[in-house]
Amino acid sequence: MRLKEEYSHNVDDYDDEDSETMSQISVGALQQQQLKNVVVVGYALTSKKIKSFLQPKLEGLARNKGILFVAIDQNRPLSDQGPFDIVLHKLTGKEWRQILEEYRRTHPEVTVLDPPDAIQHLHNRQSMLQCVADMNLSDSYGKVGVPRQLVIKRDASSIPDAVAKAGLTLPLVAKPLVADGSAKSHELSLAYDQYSLQKLEPPLVLQEFVNHGGVLFKVYIVGEAIKVVRRFSLPDVTKRELSKNAGVFRFPRVSCAAASADDADLDPSVAELPPRPLLERLAKELRRGLGLRLFNLDIIREHGTRDHFYVIDINYFPGKLNFYRISIMGAVLDLV
Repeated sequence: MRLKEEYSHNVDDYDDEDSETMSQISVGALQQQQLKNVVVVGYALTSKKIKSFLQPKLEGLARNKGILFVAIDQNRPLSDQGPFDIVLHKLTGKEWRQILEEYRRTHPEVTVLDPPDAIQHLHNRQSMLQCVADMNLSDSYGKVGVPRQLVIKRDASSIPDAVAKAGLTLPLVAKPLVADGSAKSHELSLAYDQYSLQKLEPPLVLQEFVNHGGVLFKVYIVGEAIKVVRRFSLPDVTKRELSKNAGVFRFPRVSCAAASADDADLDPSVAELPPRPLLERLAKELRRGLGLRLFNLDIIREHGTRDHFYVIDINYFPGKLNFYRISIMGAVLDLV
């Protein structure tokens, strides 16, 4: 790799206004300028992700660290571009996965963040949480599991019988089976009674709703770096409410940046973050089990307990969090 010493050129000569030009300049031109000893990160991101992640301040800070972000031209063969040290991506589609897999095969010296086949596991909520379920993590700091769940692929009329047979307890959270990052994939519903289950739209995953004080913890993981933030979530459901309410209540995306609970006046038993050693062990096991370096977890604490946690969702390369942007640079440096 090229970054084995301090960046020997004066990257401070470039200001933030040059960042767009620097992102688009070809690596060949950079070589002509003798900008060596640089880690070149080729990126293939959606326009939305570029806007939220690859901001001018980040690019400027990256240059000071000897890291150069270069846009991958999706209209040209990937093997004709570069050379790259790392390929950072968040695109979907079978064609793109095939391109990346072929590139990994022919360029084993390049680190791909992250392998497309590993990311694909997170696009299906049936397989998404299986790694956590198989782990059965429990130690002196707490226990981590997943809510009991049931996959329904078709025929909404069969859902009540399937739920009864599986022994799931109402209310149930219904989530789309496909988690592809679209707005629809983040929608969820809360079903209060057996009859209303027929109103749901397969394919979907049904999870037992676990009371958690209306707060969830988003755990951002970048390599070995971890950041935890609080977000407001669905409120608890009492037995009285369950007996009085019926129907399906639909919600848009529940946990988002606008719903931050970090500065809210919360019950300390609800607000207390999961123990750091527990999260570090969980992150380590998931990095190994999932084969991913950039992801986040949605975790809840069962209300009334201090150390019983559930992972309810896993997302790849999420968010606008500053920690995430900066920590990716640290992960990049660790890889070279």
